[in-house]
Amino acid sequence: MTETDCPVDVPCPDGRLLAGRLLLPDAEPAVAIVLHGATGVPRDYYARFARWVADTKQAAVLIYDYRDSGHSARGPVRAARATMGDWGVVDQNAALDFICHEFPDLPVEVIGHSLGGMFLPFHSQAGRVREMIAVGSGPAYWRRHPRGFLPQVLAFWFLAGPLLTRIMGYMPGRLLGMGTDLPANVYWQWRRWCTSRRFYRVDWGKTLPNPDPARVTCKVRLIGVLDDPMIPPPVVRDLAAFYPHADVRHQVIAPADAGVRAIGHLRVFSERCRAAWPLVIGTAV
Repeated sequence: MTETDCPVDVPCPDGRLLAGRLLLPDAEPAVAIVLHGATGVPRDYYARFARWVADTKQAAVLIYDYRDSGHSARGPVRAARATMGDWGVVDQNAALDFICHEFPDLPVEVIGHSLGGMFLPFHSQAGRVREMIAVGSGPAYWRRHPRGFLPQVLAFWFLAGPLLTRIMGYMPGRLLGMGTDLPANVYWQWRRWCTSRRFYRVDWGKTLPNPDPARVTCKVRLIGVLDDPMIPPPVVRDLAAFYPHADVRHQVIAPADAGVRAIGHLRVFSERCRAAWPLVIGTAV
């Protein structure tokens, strides 16, 4: 760690602490940014991108792990009780609160990847946000994936995924080739959303509070990745319905923009796609 890469604890209202990293520019920051990660993606995957954003925008950038995952895990994943709602509503809200508290006089921005771009209307400090950038985020109903991706979708939601989660007590993502292992409650709630045409609306007023879309009046950029089979660009566009009061703009990044053959759902934040990073944060000429 250096003085521009500081470990921080992000407190949640229920007493949980999220393990974060605050990346700072060499000069006084001009903007404060929180980066909410995707499901099962550890915070450190975003570290090089966050470091670049800190230097490029003279920004203080917070990255962190959701509860019961990564550096925020307290024990084995089988014992974890976190839900996807905990991650999107409670943990993301706590991270935004943290950055607003630490930098009360700075403009605030949010970068959300997948899960990270869907919950701003639930967050109490949404009115502080001047811009949200949501990358690969959208209501991913299972029938809306590209046809060639459907065998994996069927296996994940209806065959091996639920069977192995019941047997093992957690979703074995590594075994299924779907990334990291996930708490069982995260998987079951995620499955309920992705197998419902209403997506997470199915839980509003139940396991999720009711959101307040009027909180979000800022500029919202919805960025799809052309070859993303998990959240393809048409599904990204659908997320605009959840931000009816925002200034929503749409954008698509293609592999050629990054100088690579493929990006998919995750790689736009990787070093190999560095050429596309100015497109993500809106500094491309």
